Amino acid sequence: MLASSPVWAGSIFLTGHDPDYHASLGGNSVGAQHIIQKAIAYVQDPGFNSFVASAPKFLFVESNIIPPPSNSVGKNGIVASGYVEGTDFDQVNAAGLNAALNLLGTGYSAIVVASDHGGILTSAELNILNARSADIISFLNNGGGLFAMAESDAVGLITGSTPFGYLPFIVSSSPLQQSEVGNSVTAFGASLGLVDTDVNGNFSHNVFTATGGLSVVNINSAGETLSVAGRSQITPGGAVPEPSTMGLFAAACGLLIWARQRRAR
Repeated sequence: MLASSPVWAGSIFLTGHDPDYHASLGGNSVGAQHIIQKAIAYVQDPGFNSFVASAPKFLFVESNIIPPPSNSVGKNGIVASGYVEGTDFDQVNAAGLNAALNLLGTGYSAIVVASDHGGILTSAELNILNARSADIISFLNNGGGLFAMAESDAVGLITGSTPFGYLPFIVSSSPLQQSEVGNSVTAFGASLGLVDTDVNGNFSHNVFTATGGLSVVNINSAGETLSVAGRSQITPGGAVPEPSTMGLFAAACGLLIWARQRRAR
């Protein structure tokens, strides 16, 4: 499945927003488009994603069902954000998903997963993604990217399926289908090019209660985590700091021990 030489970091961006819906509908389409654009740019950054040069497309995972009244086709938001189907991405539902996942690293440099509200991700797609967790993690650890939007089961499209179960260290909850008022980006989120106006003015559908070592991108007015991202080696238990970070930490610990020993003399 994987055709490139290993690199150390996969790129992940997860959000409780549903910009695939709001990029074409809703009160702040420009902000939703910015979330999509910044997230896809992050997970397909050729400086980190080892597959972009040979496989520039991303795989967009979404059902083809008729949307419930409060949902829409999430692919419309991807297109509204400037991405061209067939050129920049291919859309696949459950029927073709296993075959498409076999092309990670050769046909696709990233996976983009629609929201279940207001996009139309269903259990049929999510169950396949969850069952292929080991393959997805291997793809990420070889340099691939993953961007996934809200998974909340707000309208019953993923009932019985584990949200974000393809990354088993992630835990999410959906305490509110909340209006985006008073949300703010962190310093890390700002470093990705996002601003507060991007993450307000629409709705969001889940928060993250365990992030497995990924960095917080933005929070809601109650301080709950709405989006996370990071580049790390991925294990089923979470993100592992890259060697340079671990080396700096070890060096700092060594200096601290040396200073204490010197003072004790």
